[in-house]
Amino acid sequence: MGGSEAEGYAPIVGAGPNSTALHYDRLSRKMEDGDIVVLDVGAQYSGYSADITRTLPRQWQIHVAPARDLQRRARRTKRRARPPSSRAWISAGKSDKSVDRISRDYINSHGKDLHGKSLGQYYIHGLGHHIGLNVHDPGEYCRPLQPGMVVTMEPGIYIPEENLGVRIEDDVLITETGHKLLSERLPRDPAEIEKNNDPSRRPTFQKPAERR
Repeated sequence: MGGSEAEGYAPIVGAGPNSTALHYDRLSRKMEDGDIVVLDVGAQYSGYSADITRTLPRQWQIHVAPARDLQRRARRTKRRARPPSSRAWISAGKSDKSVDRISRDYINSHGKDLHGKSLGQYYIHGLGHHIGLNVHDPGEYCRPLQPGMVVTMEPGIYIPEENLGVRIEDDVLITETGHKLLSERLPRDPAEIEKNNDPSRRPTFQKPAERR
């Protein structure tokens, strides 16, 4: 048996200026060409909820250069200092707070806004949270991570002045030797997203001939 039982929570979808709202829940604006779209969607299975976010272009290509840069930066935030698994920076023994600090240090030291200021001021939430029976499961954020825990990693940057928000959220299982990325099959790299969305790569279907 496969597939999900239901939505884990009401989907959160914001495009253009609404991509900068953390939990945008209205349907008040039509998407426009050039918009960046933040999709926060999770399925429920056997009572457990996933929590995944991807940032995609309204068109098949990411035309907005800052969006492409921010998406790469958010992705690199999660890859930073990730050597072999036993020394991975998100692993058993590390606390949520220590991993959060690594992500903030990285974003603050990589890139500036239009006014030359560090991007850390636009990182307005924590790196992640526990998930399980609830999409936001209770957890002690100063307590070291333990094997078997499932947490999210969701660095995000939201710049209202530029109508630009980027968040990449993955679900991570803490293991004895490091971690396992449960949502790794979903593209997060801009080039990979564009490749998958390229209209020329989409299959074409022919209408069946009418029977006489």
